[in-house]
Amino acid sequence: MTEVSGRKIVIMGGTSGMGLAAARQLASLGASLVVTGRDQDRAAKVRQENPELAVEIVDATSVEALDSFYQSQASIGDLVLCVSGAKGAGPFAQLSSVELHEGFQQKFFAQFHAAQRALPFLQKDGSITFVSAISARAANPGTVGLAAINGAIESMVKPLARELKPLRINAVSPGVVETPWWDKLTPNLRETLLKQSAAASLVGRNGSPQELGSAIAFLVTNGFVNGTVLEIDGGLRLS
Repeated sequence: MTEVSGRKIVIMGGTSGMGLAAARQLASLGASLVVTGRDQDRAAKVRQENPELAVEIVDATSVEALDSFYQSQASIGDLVLCVSGAKGAGPFAQLSSVELHEGFQQKFFAQFHAAQRALPFLQKDGSITFVSAISARAANPGTVGLAAINGAIESMVKPLARELKPLRINAVSPGVVETPWWDKLTPNLRETLLKQSAAASLVGRNGSPQELGSAIAFLVTNGFVNGTVLEIDGGLRLS
């Protein structure tokens, strides 16, 4: 296990859900956590409720914002990329190429640029942990756009692990996790979709932010894991 006490760990998209859960768990191990997000109100709430976390407003879709943030941090031990979006879903026949492009910008390119621009600031014994989604490894109708976005993220892991060694490169591939991401939907639709995914899961339920936070913390702290995409989906991909 990599010693993280006093080590600076940055979690992009860490002001809610699994990113925030991971931040709390890593902070409990003594790490120095910096979490970023775009929502001012959410960031203020995290600051108030989690004094052990440093909170910064960063738009990961902006290269200029990323550069400014990294320069202010100087040296970073580990980077976790939980940045995501909400576009790219829908039946293939009706899937808008404009929305799919926006989905790539919000998630794939945000994580791509966040990782690339961080390289000069990451310690040689550090790590980058991407967060994709199990849609990249499943075969669910209506998710071809999401599969493309998340598959693109996962396809970077192995070549980057070789190219950037000894920096460790891994990813977590979550199934359906009950986080604020689902609050974008109407309450009825949210409840319907979450019930359907729970029924399809082999463990009979959806995941929790804490379970995904533990998976992220594992990849950050285990120095012998490299080039790995960790599936945390309750077996949903097998349904």
